[in-house]
Amino acid sequence: MIRARITGTGSYVPEKVMTNFDFEKFMETSDEWIRTRTGIRERHVAADGENTSDLATKAAERALEMAGVKPEELDGIILGTITGDYPWPATSCIVQANLGAVNASAHDVSAACSGFLFALSSAADRIQAGNAKKMLVIGAEVLTRIIDWEDRNTCILFGDGAGAVVLEAHEGENGILSTHLHTDGNQLELLYQPGFSTKIVPSVEALENRDYFLKMQGNEVFKVAVRSLTEVAEEALEANGMTSEDVNLLIPHQANIRILEATAKRLKLLDERTYINVDRFGNTSGATIPLALDEVNRAGRIKEGDIVLFNAFGGGFTWASALIRW
Repeated sequence: MIRARITGTGSYVPEKVMTNFDFEKFMETSDEWIRTRTGIRERHVAADGENTSDLATKAAERALEMAGVKPEELDGIILGTITGDYPWPATSCIVQANLGAVNASAHDVSAACSGFLFALSSAADRIQAGNAKKMLVIGAEVLTRIIDWEDRNTCILFGDGAGAVVLEAHEGENGILSTHLHTDGNQLELLYQPGFSTKIVPSVEALENRDYFLKMQGNEVFKVAVRSLTEVAEEALEANGMTSEDVNLLIPHQANIRILEATAKRLKLLDERTYINVDRFGNTSGATIPLALDEVNRAGRIKEGDIVLFNAFGGGFTWASALIRW
């Protein structure tokens, strides 16, 4: 059987680090308040002139180098992002040009924090269908440009970063076993960015309403997120005749520590098998999973044949999972 197997991982975060103590300088908050509620100590912030395509390109270059794949060998590039350089064209088009991946198609996926897994699923499907042999999948965000720095409930949560994987066609049992994607558009206003768009165009009123910034009702999102993350992870395990006891490593979307711990507890994976790095990067949306995967991969924590489980939840609402035999 032909499967899509991850042969290379890469990640990149901007050099600038913003700690919780930095927030104390311009708003009523504290390091202790932020850590106890989110688990976050610091996050990375893109420099002026440093865009999503720049982060994505650097992560991609590192993934390609590990895989030993040349850019011109790629059949396609899929980028999960909600903070593209432009409304259009797709930011993946810029990455394709930056890499010199002249033979690759390129498109973006907008599924918020689930974007990387939605993109991974599309790329794996293409390989399994025989329409591609080598695909590049990226999750990249510059979220600090769309958060309201006067809203202490949201601005403390997010950071910038990128992660990427190279997928190659592989015969055998190793690779992506299954992916599971879900959406519920009935609750989009619990977590979304109203403008600027064709619905809410730039205007004095829109600026006064701060429509450009991300909006979130945190308590309501928490309830739905924990349930959805648990159920979609269980769905992946059940589809492959497995239980949480078979999982060697869970790499969840790094939203905040409360969601991570609540989900891991329900899945009976509240131990060293759940990888958490939200304390150092914050919530980088579509970049959290590939960024974390690159960290554990380069640290040698994943062995051939290990079962790795991903799950994510984001605005839309969207939620997804993927199960991999490494």
